[in-house]
Amino acid sequence: MHNFKKLKIWQEGITIVSDSYRLTKTFPDYEKFGLVSQMNRCAVSIPSNIAEGSSKSTDKHFNKYLEDSLGSAFEWQKQLIVAFNENYLSE
Repeated sequence: MHNFKKLKIWQEGITIVSDSYRLTKTFPDYEKFGLVSQMNRCAVSIPSNIAEGSSKSTDKHFNKYLEDSLGSAFEWQKQLIVAFNENYLSE
């Protein structure tokens, strides 16, 4: 078992959550239930999976949650690309 709050990857995940909420506040209102919701939910999923995985008794189980977290990070990255392409974000 791991203390997830001490894991650098969890701390960076929390930063991504804050970044996502800060960025999506500037999106158009009509994206509130679309891209904004999707981006914030998958951002929150990143550190959430790390925290949940840290409670597992084996590294094999923990690694599964780390892989899920990575998948959410890739999903968030894709959504950033969409937001950029729609001119909701600047480079």
